[in-house]
Amino acid sequence: MNDKQFDIIKNGKGFIAALDQSGGSTPKALAEYGVTEDAYSNDEEMFKLVHDMRTRIITSPSFNKDKILGAILFEQTMDREIEGKYTGDYLWEEKGIVPFLKVDKGLEEEKDGVQLMKPIDNLNETLGRASERNIFGTKMRSVIKEPNISGIKAVVDQQFEFGKSIIASGLVPIIEPEVNIHSEHKARCEEILRDEIFRHLNDLTEEENVMLKLSIPTEANLYKELTEHPRVVRVVVLSGGYSRDEANEKLKENEDLIASFSRALAADLNANQSQADFDAALKDAVDTIYDASVNKK
Repeated sequence: MNDKQFDIIKNGKGFIAALDQSGGSTPKALAEYGVTEDAYSNDEEMFKLVHDMRTRIITSPSFNKDKILGAILFEQTMDREIEGKYTGDYLWEEKGIVPFLKVDKGLEEEKDGVQLMKPIDNLNETLGRASERNIFGTKMRSVIKEPNISGIKAVVDQQFEFGKSIIASGLVPIIEPEVNIHSEHKARCEEILRDEIFRHLNDLTEEENVMLKLSIPTEANLYKELTEHPRVVRVVVLSGGYSRDEANEKLKENEDLIASFSRALAADLNANQSQADFDAALKDAVDTIYDASVNKK
């Protein structure tokens, strides 16, 4: 593990950019960026276009270490290059931004009010390649829709089971059990989730550390004790479908939480913008998300 990167993620002021849309979400991400499906005819062309989009974001002067601590990448982004360097190396060596990798393979069908992750059959191979690419940590996402105790327990059990394998490989896992913001019982889901996470955190050894990526809680500061747990490097939150303005306002109400936004970060970016307009739109997004992450009500 890179000690300098660990210190940046644990103690730095800023947020983590999520640039990890993959698989079925890639066409939607491109469409929101202004690239329609008639612009590509196969997956290789599609993934090149999405890498071009991410390259434009990462190389922009508005995307910098002054306000961005880390960036989460999709596997194909990790394996591609920016200006002759693997993306993770470019982020760290040229930008001073810590690279993470999304390792999950998507979601299972809903059962017991939750969606577990699909099996990650090639996890060890992926983690080995991530280490070669100088990746600091990983991210994996599950979804919680109902306050079903057994379902939420299964989600957290699975997350920490994979998390321990990731820790053993020398990387820091981001545990992401997302609570759907449209759940009628979102607050109750979050209470159950918090308690299940605590149960697992208390079972970790002093050498085992994790990060948490959670939905912005209905009850402000519900997760404050999680941010203070000695086994937690950092707690970040996702925008989860909220607009950037709404997500920022909710985030400001929560001490010690910082953003890890995806759609809310890139919402105003478009392939047809001039470079000046693109950089200005990205700067506005970065500035407002940074402010919500470091300046609390």
